[in-house]
Amino acid sequence: MLTACKNQPENIFLQEWDTPYGTAPFSKISVDQYLPAFRAGIEEQKANIAAIIANTEAPSFENTILAYENASPILDKVQGVFFNLSESDSTPEMQAIEEEILPELTAAGNEILMNEDLFARVKAVYEASSTLTREQQMVVKKLYQAFERNGVGLDEAGKKRFAEISTRLSTLSQKFGQNLLNENNAFKAATGLTVSEYYDFMSSCDDRAKREQVFKAYAARGNNANADDNNAIVLEILKLRAEMARLLGYPNFAAFQLSNKMAGDPATVDNFLQPIMDAAMRKARQEKADMEKLAGHKIEAWDWSYYAEKVRAQKYALDESQTKPYFQADSVLKGVFTAAERIYDIRIEPAPEVEVYHPEVSAYKLSEPDGTLIGIFYRDYYVRPTKRGGAWMNNFRDQYMDGTTDVRPIIVNVCNYPAPGTDPTDAVPSLLTIDNVQTAFHEFGHALHGFLSKCHYRSVSGTSVARDFVEMFSQFNENFAFIPEILKEYANDYRSGEPIPAQLVEKIGKSLKFNQGFTTGELCAASILDMRWHELSLAELEAFNDPADIRAFEQKVCAEMGLIDEIIPRYRTTYFNHIFNSGYSAGYYSYLWSEVLAVDAWEKFEADGVFNKETAASFRSTFLEKGGSEEPMTLYHQFRGADPDPAALMRARGLE
Repeated sequence: MLTACKNQPENIFLQEWDTPYGTAPFSKISVDQYLPAFRAGIEEQKANIAAIIANTEAPSFENTILAYENASPILDKVQGVFFNLSESDSTPEMQAIEEEILPELTAAGNEILMNEDLFARVKAVYEASSTLTREQQMVVKKLYQAFERNGVGLDEAGKKRFAEISTRLSTLSQKFGQNLLNENNAFKAATGLTVSEYYDFMSSCDDRAKREQVFKAYAARGNNANADDNNAIVLEILKLRAEMARLLGYPNFAAFQLSNKMAGDPATVDNFLQPIMDAAMRKARQEKADMEKLAGHKIEAWDWSYYAEKVRAQKYALDESQTKPYFQADSVLKGVFTAAERIYDIRIEPAPEVEVYHPEVSAYKLSEPDGTLIGIFYRDYYVRPTKRGGAWMNNFRDQYMDGTTDVRPIIVNVCNYPAPGTDPTDAVPSLLTIDNVQTAFHEFGHALHGFLSKCHYRSVSGTSVARDFVEMFSQFNENFAFIPEILKEYANDYRSGEPIPAQLVEKIGKSLKFNQGFTTGELCAASILDMRWHELSLAELEAFNDPADIRAFEQKVCAEMGLIDEIIPRYRTTYFNHIFNSGYSAGYYSYLWSEVLAVDAWEKFEADGVFNKETAASFRSTFLEKGGSEEPMTLYHQFRGADPDPAALMRARGLE
């Protein structure tokens, strides 16, 4: 470690952080510290892994599995900071570091997970795991599967090729994300809009030609035959993933990805998605007819949001201009916090003593009623050119037990809301749409999953669960956004301070099921497109060679699923960041799959009383505290006493 950083004696990542709650001292971090710290961390990890292998004692949970979990303290620290900032406050310097270090990190990971001597020790513990606690069994199982899924059983040629593929994939995914960030900024330069403002603009712009221009620019991101074009990257990623799956004995990448998820296999996902798509399109055709009646002409894709807003105003006497003044970003955050405090009996307060990484970021402390620390929360809500699009939750530090010390998590929520006005004579705050409000509650649902974790081991704590389980808790938390008891605590007109009128609350409630043919359809279409790409075998993918092949495949898939011409998938292939750069490959269906669980759980809350303390305590102890320490459906049965009802999603979205 010292050798690796002998020219960096003041490298902050190699020191203990004497900061409040062990948070990162951002002002002391310079970009030139990252690479030396990464490399010192890799060397430390190698030495600790070698010590595990060299241990002459019989393999045990403590000397093998737990030792593995604790093998990389420097890497844990530097990765926790770097990869959060590379997404939320990226710069060309950060991008260059990421491009340089990702292959090294991937190679180091492959070296560990392909080490047959280390795997032999892990396997010995796995085969004797019946004497372990249930949480320890899940930790061992997860690690054992990681070795298997990383090619430890391949011959030397297979291991070599697997390592080459995984290294190349890490580089390609990072390049995809960089290109998309550049394309999003180019979209703003061309249209005057950030990507996060797209739907709001499309629902309010009276100029049809302008809507068409913006729609086509939005839908063409990553497909502009320029330096940031993602077509070639997409095809290479898909082919490499298919080859990786074939190496491991799977017919396609979807089969590989789903083998350790709740769904289990592609057929189960396909059979789950198509009925949803069918119901959504039945509803969408009705919505289209209503809009064309109002418009007096055939509508196109760039007309949908505009006329949908007109129909909503007509049906519910509601439009976003009425609701936005009540939903300023700071007050919505108050609502997010109030709901969590009331449901889970926790306390949330500003933490001005905690340093933040950007002036727009705020820090908060979560505590139990007796003052026991739950964790530290960063709120990073506003759009900026250095931030990738979308919204997400991530950990700077996971929750786990270090001996008898409960290490509490440090978590961030990142969104892309419009920034507040800076003109002191007309300082309009950041005003949110109804969808933005739901997103704020959604992402804090993920945060609560991380914060309320009470696990011993970081590999199963918090949100470290199956991809098609993790979205349950974020979607469940959305339900608190618009219930009257919570709205009255935060929804006040920013100009007058007047609370949101009861009749407007009622209108919002009724309108939430509006336009669900479109909303569900574009989400389900993206899910099916993701599955179809990853259900292709390597032999089938070899026929794809240029952007026209991608467009043709998209059109074919959309026709086969029954998507009407006036709707496109929420994400087209060249800007589908979830599946090419964010871990949702053959997994975007998870949002709908998890929604079934979330809605079914919410129906229990409604039946028992939304603020029933026993029900909330059961939800917290059964789900939020357990993380991945038990199988998802086992936990669900413990809470609900039955399988989730698939029809719950149709009821919630008004698609029955």
